[in-house]
Amino acid sequence: MNKSKLVWAGLGLVLAGAVAYGVWQSRDRGLPEGLIQANGRLEGDSVLVAAKYPGRLAEVRVREGDVVSSGQLLARLSSDELTARLAAARAALAAAQAQQQRASAVAAQADKDAARFADLLARGSVDRMHAEQMQLAAISARSQRTQAAEQIHQAAAAVAETSAVLQELQLKAPSGGMVSTRLREPGEMLAAGGAVVEIVDLNRLYLKVYVPENQIGKVRLGLPAQIYTDAFPQQAFAATVSHIAARAEFTPKEVQTPDERVKLVYAVKLALANNPAWRLTPGLPADAVIRWKDGVAWQAPRW
Repeated sequence: MNKSKLVWAGLGLVLAGAVAYGVWQSRDRGLPEGLIQANGRLEGDSVLVAAKYPGRLAEVRVREGDVVSSGQLLARLSSDELTARLAAARAALAAAQAQQQRASAVAAQADKDAARFADLLARGSVDRMHAEQMQLAAISARSQRTQAAEQIHQAAAAVAETSAVLQELQLKAPSGGMVSTRLREPGEMLAAGGAVVEIVDLNRLYLKVYVPENQIGKVRLGLPAQIYTDAFPQQAFAATVSHIAARAEFTPKEVQTPDERVKLVYAVKLALANNPAWRLTPGLPADAVIRWKDGVAWQAPRW
């Protein structure tokens, strides 16, 4: 009799446990109607910082994971050819400036002589031929001064152009962000367009999640969402549905889903409204809740 009671008591405990587990499942693992939960990893718009002109990579000042600001020097190339060209252009500019100084002095003296002979001609002290020769000499001197000025302009343009090209060998960050990939190392030769580092814009992060096929019909562009991370468990980051894939795909291996029977999912991007102090970075796993029905109170994901 005691054994029978123990059996029934055991069955009662099992039944009670099953009921409690079912209640817990329905209460904690599901979200109310109007909310969809999903998870994925943070990503961001990236840009390749590349060499505009060929050269040897002299140094790379950043490593993967470094946070950089707009205009910060990331890497520097060197080019013996451009350095030599700049030196030659500067030498040509100096020579043209010296020539222009001489031509200006000659022209100034020629103008004085021409004026003096014109005055002498008026008083009958010299003949017309000599006066005209001085006038022609002045015209020639002014022409040489003009040519020297043009040479200065051309030489200065060559210096400016070569200096600008050399400046382009200083690779700077086009915007603030995080270095996601360092593609080249010092000493390597780069062709024009060769990328050195990749930067992710930390101001334009998004969470790429996967929504089951049987729920994707509820998701629309512009819907509000909240993103949660283990790094900041007490803070929900506002986001918006910015992209919905047109085609379904099989659930990626790295994404955990509560229902293993669901095989087809749609990729959805949730654009972060802001990233205060750049606390969130690409690659960080995160959970999300998408609200597709107005008025439903926000709740944290329940996995």
